[in-house]
Amino acid sequence: MDTGEAGMSGESGRHWRIERDAEGIVWLWADKADASANVLSSEVLRELDRHLEAIRAGEPRGVVVLSAKKSGFIAGADIKEFTRITSEDSGYRLIHSGQSVLERLAELPCPTVAALHGFALGGGLELALACRYRVAVGDERLALGLPEVQLGIHPGFGGTVRSVQLIGVKAAMQLMLTGKPVRAQQALRLGLLDQLVEANELRSAARSFIEKRPAPHRPPLLQRVLSWPLVRQLVQPSLAAELASKVRRDQYPAPYAIIDLWSRYGARGPGAFEGEARSIARLFATDTARNLIRVFLLQDRLKASAGKSGAPLERVHVVGAGVMGADIAAWAALRGCRVTLQDREAALIEPALARARELFAKRLRDPQKAAAALERLSPDPQGASVGDADVLIEAIFENLEAKRALFAALEPRLKPQALLATNTSSIDIGQLAEGLARPGRLVGLHFFNPVAQMPLIEVVAGPASAPEALESASAFARKLDKLPLPCRSAPGFIVNRVLMPYLQEAMLAAADGVPFEAIDATAVEFGMPMGPIELADVVGLDVAAHVGQIVARGLGRTVPDLAGLRERVELGKLGRKSGAGFYLWREGKPVKRSPVGAAPADLSDRLILSLVNECVACLREGIAADADLIDAAVIFGTGFAPFRGGPLVYARARGVDAVVERLEYLANRYGERFQPDAGWALVAGAGNGTGKAEGAPSLASRGVE
Repeated sequence: MDTGEAGMSGESGRHWRIERDAEGIVWLWADKADASANVLSSEVLRELDRHLEAIRAGEPRGVVVLSAKKSGFIAGADIKEFTRITSEDSGYRLIHSGQSVLERLAELPCPTVAALHGFALGGGLELALACRYRVAVGDERLALGLPEVQLGIHPGFGGTVRSVQLIGVKAAMQLMLTGKPVRAQQALRLGLLDQLVEANELRSAARSFIEKRPAPHRPPLLQRVLSWPLVRQLVQPSLAAELASKVRRDQYPAPYAIIDLWSRYGARGPGAFEGEARSIARLFATDTARNLIRVFLLQDRLKASAGKSGAPLERVHVVGAGVMGADIAAWAALRGCRVTLQDREAALIEPALARARELFAKRLRDPQKAAAALERLSPDPQGASVGDADVLIEAIFENLEAKRALFAALEPRLKPQALLATNTSSIDIGQLAEGLARPGRLVGLHFFNPVAQMPLIEVVAGPASAPEALESASAFARKLDKLPLPCRSAPGFIVNRVLMPYLQEAMLAAADGVPFEAIDATAVEFGMPMGPIELADVVGLDVAAHVGQIVARGLGRTVPDLAGLRERVELGKLGRKSGAGFYLWREGKPVKRSPVGAAPADLSDRLILSLVNECVACLREGIAADADLIDAAVIFGTGFAPFRGGPLVYARARGVDAVVERLEYLANRYGERFQPDAGWALVAGAGNGTGKAEGAPSLASRGVE
């Protein structure tokens, strides 16, 4: 983007640059030092405050705030600073100082314009809201949002007040309570933006608003009426009731706090800003906020760990056009790769192309872009494109010999630098590599179903996997906008390994007479996105049974036939995909009865601690480098209650000794499967940075070092 005009004078700070043109307009450029994106750290805000004081003294004709970064406007506050908040008072001071800076911007007597491109999120959008007008480059990259609820907090730099004042209660609540960003046209319709322009028109549009000084946007009268004192007291209960149908206050207090603030202050007056600062300070002190901020930083860690690979990763060949192979191929094409899809005959590939058309239409919405994505995905039943592939992904059925035979046929045709990957969910990578001429090029790329929704890919290292192959695999995961989770090959890797005892315990509870619905309700009450019985149906009972057997054999365990699982599979009752499994499925949803009676008091612990104990085994065996990666795998691979911070963080918060004691109780009552793993000392140490499995010991049965 253009960053200057002839005839300008200005000054520079470390993170901001001021230019004053011949017409008396000040152009204030955000350009955080040593960063690819702007964030509002305390240092950045303090410098902005000094500049605003000087700008006000200079009596400019108008002020335009822009970003010098190609990536976008401002991504929000500096999340890492939140981890240093030690009390409500320190949180209040941090937030109040930021509020004061943006209030100084809002009180400038001249017109102010935020000229946006790319993104304006969190504190970045709050800064834009403090300006009188907002113009933006209206391309597909534009994203405006207030995602703070995803961190267990709410907007704190005036966003809970100014968003309601600008676009009304309904739209502002939708923006804040969901945390989802809005795109260009929707932002314009809401009144969040005053104008959309082409990139080369951004500055002239901003200048025009300063020259013409139109009346600032206001929400419609009906939306303004909703904030009147008597009216909002009538509206608040319905807002809270709708929210309660989605999240619980004790688990996710931030969205309730947003409604409470509006209900009390109506987004008006100094008290609304003060109330916002006090409220967010209280939220900073909650376990939910600390854990969700931790989850955000874990996500950043996975993104940063990928690095960059020098290998080309543009051409992808997928073998296997079943659900997983089809969805992997479609997602890679959506993300810009040229993809060929192979199966035994063309007729088997056609359903995969139909699934891809649905994905492209839903995600891209633009028919031309959807058509371009579909053009990047080609059927290749004979595998003619194998020799052109930068990445070859095997996604056939879970059978060791079949996969080995496929690799034997394909490897001689691969380019020397091509990455060879398997999407196996449970088979040892070392066994799959046997017989390869170059076993170092084989890695696991374990995607999760549904591919379009699940953010994680386990990047699995076999004994012979070369560092450069693993580096390429992680870079490829990031190219697909997924989170690469490095782990070593072991039965079930991490996610499936820890899910198996969780699912098994659910079926054992069902065998004890606990209704499916009560089992699922217990898990959802804990915070899981769905219960284990429903999850088994979604995964597919055939898949769950097969993977369970493979993992059990690898760990030297036995898996009994539980809750009629084997019989259901034999009858073709495979879960959601067949219309019936443990539940009947209608229009993609399970038909559930209301549970009769209360679930057993220890059911939640039976389910959750079986999973947690298996996570400890993974840590002890060195399947991932440290406890944080175990937590990340389970959060992003299973949806484990994010507000709890991960299974191992949950265990530390509850108390390692208390959890071990509870496991011993469950072992005495239900059997040896609950025997505490030998690695619990590592979990206690993980809280002070010592919880690493040194030396990555070989696999052993649980409880044996």
